[in-house]
Amino acid sequence: MEHGAHGEGGGKGRRRERAVEPAAAQNERPVAEESQDPMELAIQLAKRSARQGGGPFGAVVVQDGVILASGANAVAVSSDPTAHAEIVAIRAAARVLGTHDLSGCEIFSSCEPCPMCLGAIYWARIKRVWYACDREDAAAAGFEDEFFYDELARKPSKRRIPMQRVLRKKGLKAFQIWLANPDRQTY
Repeated sequence: MEHGAHGEGGGKGRRRERAVEPAAAQNERPVAEESQDPMELAIQLAKRSARQGGGPFGAVVVQDGVILASGANAVAVSSDPTAHAEIVAIRAAARVLGTHDLSGCEIFSSCEPCPMCLGAIYWARIKRVWYACDREDAAAAGFEDEFFYDELARKPSKRRIPMQRVLRKKGLKAFQIWLANPDRQTY
């Protein structure tokens, strides 16, 4: 999907219907609002989440112009520090496709992904990220992602949370078992 395809006045993404299990969180369900445009939908999710006590973030995963899944930030409402909008949307899209590999998918986010979400985007093999606001906009609203970027650039021994490597030889056994397993599924 080209950038102009989701901008103001651009084309609309088609929504793929999917079954939602009763236990699935409401913030994972696609919203039936006036816009089918993925970026508009991500922004709508962010606004709705902010009104309902969640963080002001929304995300939508799209494959071949079809909206697969959406998510809103649910950190505070679910007591889950990993429930960022992008993570919620990626998890839902993986369930829809039945795979952890989201190659060929794009993600539309109301804000530049934080380092955790960016890591998940890379692990999911998402091919492109579109975002509305950036980390400076998030910082102005009280979200200090820059701290995490700075911490990741430091050596583990120099980070604010002490990190110490121990029992490496024993830990390597798990990798040896993994490498010896002919049925392992790489990712």
